[in-house]
Amino acid sequence: MKLKWLGHSSFLLTATDGTRLLADPYVAGSYDGALRYARITETADGVTISHDHPDHAGFADLTGNPRRVNGTGEFGIGAFRIRGYHTWHDNENGARRGANVVYVFEADGLRLCHCGDLGHVLSADLAAAIGPIDVLLVPVGGLYTLDARGAHEVVRQLKARVTIPMHFKTSQLGFAIAPVDEFLADQPRVTRLGMPEVELDAELLPEEPEIWLLDHAL
Repeated sequence: MKLKWLGHSSFLLTATDGTRLLADPYVAGSYDGALRYARITETADGVTISHDHPDHAGFADLTGNPRRVNGTGEFGIGAFRIRGYHTWHDNENGARRGANVVYVFEADGLRLCHCGDLGHVLSADLAAAIGPIDVLLVPVGGLYTLDARGAHEVVRQLKARVTIPMHFKTSQLGFAIAPVDEFLADQPRVTRLGMPEVELDAELLPEEPEIWLLDHAL
């Protein structure tokens, strides 16, 4: 499977059979131009939407005719089995920012989890329901989502083998959230890949937990 970070919380997953899933596409230029990542032009067979905010729900701007998934439950698109889990966008049961869906994608012998704008650590029951994760895509910028400390706790809860941070401050984002540095600080196994795309192989994932930092493509 190939995994490509487009920017912010948007990723393109491509299974070995060619099925393409796009997670949380943003609306380029939204929030009065604060979201400066370029427009997404990738095509996909399916699109998952964690919640209905412009930096995660840019479905209408996509080309082609992908299937939209934006809720809890089980779904199938090509090689991918998808399950959505109800969570919150804040740590007050949605009182400030509403609901969020965490998605687990299974294909090619891998389990990937995209946390969307998760705003709280997981309950023991939810962590058990999701189960161990091979590759975790987790927000780390704080303010609107988990901060570095909370993200590390979710990594621990899901026993993630590889963690890829997202939703943090970059040169293309005007949000007042933290850069990735705090999440990476004092971590023993951090790999800066220096590119936006990585090929994942279930048999070649590290035995000890690692953080992989991608460069945004857009």
